[in-house]
Amino acid sequence: MTTEGADIRGDVLESILSHVPLIHILPASHVSKSWNHAVFSSLRYFNRPKPWLFLHCQNSRPPYASSSSVAYDPRSSHWLRIHNKNPSLQYALAIRSSSNSSLLYMLSPSKFSFSFDPFHLRWHHVDPPLVWRTDPVVAMVGRHVIVAGGACDFEDDPLSVEIYDLDARRWDACDAMPAILKDSAASAWLSAAASSKSLYIMEQVSGVTYSFDPTSRIWSGPLDLRHDENIFFSVIGIFGDNLVLVGLLGNSENVKDVKVWEVKGKSFEILEEIAIMPKELVEKLKGEDASLNSIKISSTGDFLYIYNPREPEELVMCEIGGEGIFRWGSLKNPAVSDRSRVAEKMVLTCADVGLGDLGKAAESGKVRFSICE
Repeated sequence: MTTEGADIRGDVLESILSHVPLIHILPASHVSKSWNHAVFSSLRYFNRPKPWLFLHCQNSRPPYASSSSVAYDPRSSHWLRIHNKNPSLQYALAIRSSSNSSLLYMLSPSKFSFSFDPFHLRWHHVDPPLVWRTDPVVAMVGRHVIVAGGACDFEDDPLSVEIYDLDARRWDACDAMPAILKDSAASAWLSAAASSKSLYIMEQVSGVTYSFDPTSRIWSGPLDLRHDENIFFSVIGIFGDNLVLVGLLGNSENVKDVKVWEVKGKSFEILEEIAIMPKELVEKLKGEDASLNSIKISSTGDFLYIYNPREPEELVMCEIGGEGIFRWGSLKNPAVSDRSRVAEKMVLTCADVGLGDLGKAAESGKVRFSICE
């Protein structure tokens, strides 16, 4: 560090730091006490940290060796490559994610492994649920991991629900999912969203929705979120602090709109349209295929990411700005190539990332970061 550089102080330094990617701000915070103060002041007043989007790629066939991970930091508008230098886990199983959290998990007849810190430095390895499942809904609500439905054909109850309590370190069986979901009790047919208190599950085609409270172990519903007859496919998520519905309108061959509704009311009886995707982004979402059968989302805080699982080259981003203004944009997916579309699968997570999280990652010696070119 030169003498001239060290003499940069006050608002000038804080303004400069506001343009520096978060991964490069971490070393700056250790230069001196004044620089440390400038770093945290800049993050507070000039350019706050924003939730990161993580893309985890993996071979689509056994042995599922971990391939790569990239992350998007909307604060700096940079894609970052995450290099796992000392993996704590060999990905012998297919890795999966939960739609609006940092939860990654793997499930086998002998073990259930899951991780929920932003960079997945720590994995929990526990006994599997009592019921063997191939495609369950898995979500984290508070200190509970809920595993619902998705049971194998030879199991007695395809609607069974089990909860893993992180504090008690044990599985508990709960009341089964509502019977109306019997023919769709798998993550392939259901959309799930988890708030700090409840799990919400919705049939993607019908819009029939139920909520589950892991504390009381009670299911509530049904709710009908398909208020517009033009919606042919929909998913739910947590956007800001609210449950939202993202719907495709028209039909798969002619998608007229992609809209976002906020679900309101004590009984979620009110749906208020809050955003509509610009037409040019709808076209990007379709990709090379003129049709659009389904979408997937990942969300946390004020950021919502929407993508087409069949054409994942483009990700559409929506951010709630000041005074309820919605900002739309698109991101080229750096994890997708002609090779990876065939050989790899991709799962998404979202997480709040601060200097503390980056510091833990650096101290662990397990990961390092580089900016994607």
